[in-house]
Amino acid sequence: MNCKSCEGNSFIQATDYINLRPLDKKMAIGSEKVYTVCLDCGEVASIKVKNPEKLK
Repeated sequence: MNCKSCEGNSFIQATDYINLRPLDKKMAIGSEKVYTVCLDCGEVASIKVKNPEKLK
């Protein structure tokens, strides 16, 4: 995989502390997001929901 911004090929996967949840379910726990980040320029190459079934 190459970065679209800088053509770098060093990436890391990271997460944050806020889960993604459905708008209509305010009390839902939701699911963690996993970011793939270029280590050369910081561009976020992708965001993936770890457990999409928790959004149903």
